[in-house]
Amino acid sequence: MKSRVRHVQAFAALAFTVACLCLPLLSRGQMSAPAPYTRTPWRTSKPFEEAGYVGREACAKCHEQESASQHTTAMGRAIETVADSRVLVAHPRMSFRAGPYLFQIMRQGGASTYSVTDGTRTISAPILYAFGQGKAGQTYVFKLDGEFYESRLSYYKEIDGLDYTIGYERKAPPSLEEALGRRIAEDEARSCFQCHATAAVSGRNLQLEHLMPGVSCESCHGPGRDHVAAMRARDLKDKRIFNPGKMSPDELSQEFCGSCHRSAEQVLSNKTLQGLHSVRFQPYRLFTSPGHEPFDPRMSCTACHDPHDNPRQDESFYDSKCFACHRSQASLKSPQVAKQEAADERNAKPCPVAQKACASCHMPKVELPGSHFKFTDHRIRIARPGEPFPN
Repeated sequence: MKSRVRHVQAFAALAFTVACLCLPLLSRGQMSAPAPYTRTPWRTSKPFEEAGYVGREACAKCHEQESASQHTTAMGRAIETVADSRVLVAHPRMSFRAGPYLFQIMRQGGASTYSVTDGTRTISAPILYAFGQGKAGQTYVFKLDGEFYESRLSYYKEIDGLDYTIGYERKAPPSLEEALGRRIAEDEARSCFQCHATAAVSGRNLQLEHLMPGVSCESCHGPGRDHVAAMRARDLKDKRIFNPGKMSPDELSQEFCGSCHRSAEQVLSNKTLQGLHSVRFQPYRLFTSPGHEPFDPRMSCTACHDPHDNPRQDESFYDSKCFACHRSQASLKSPQVAKQEAADERNAKPCPVAQKACASCHMPKVELPGSHFKFTDHRIRIARPGEPFPN
């Protein structure tokens, strides 16, 4: 186990980085500030024709198990075309009223139209993309006058209907034009499509004609053409593919997963991303955990989650992950057990309350107002009833 001194040194280095970094603020601020553009080894800056994308089917020829599960996960379905949106197919007509405005999403054939009317005028546009696969909700993107717009309303599974998209004021907008939604700035559009789809971005440029829906193999490992060629040539020394598993624990959680799920750098450098809604940003919340150790693989995202599968819903599944660090109550009574657990580097204190369903107490579920969903707080701690939300 690395010393706590290195943890403090790492935090100091991060604090310096944060002081130098400034994320842009957008009109909706709290939930919309895009991640800054940084070149990463798993994202190519080459145009599609040169990048060498081969598609999930090519990867599945060797990685059958990972491919079979990954493309059905929430990440694998992070974005859907309107034709394939299961929510829109299952809900051919949805409506919502706010003050003088009536919002509707209407399905006809393989298309859905998003519209708002004040009874005199109507503005409508065909939906192009559905962001989110509907586990918590789904937000819609359309074009108006050549610009991308985000829908003011989103679908929420909990209410099986429409409500305000997170971040909008819960009141009728001042005009019909503003009621429709808000224009998405170019850098935000790039960030959204880059994190929800595959091959949709080249450097700073959108290439949506090549978009592959959802986060697939090549979103995380980079284009696979050179890797396929190396494997066919039996070149096992240089597999010519990016492997996130070789990153250090904090690089994996903060730089890799955090590039989309929000790292500590991104959140700490932007006050509009802090507060209660930071519960959505798992890498940041994990970083703020009292037991966080940047060099310990037991405190990385993949210590608990298989990126090729959905998170487990059974809280007891994660108990073994907790016991990778924490001693058992039996160690307090048995020197032999204590010695064995110490040899396994289980040095953290045992929980005096329970030995199962650890996450139900130490990773409480927090409801974000307006989200119709309870998010698991990844700030691992002793959570006390009635305590203020720890930022």
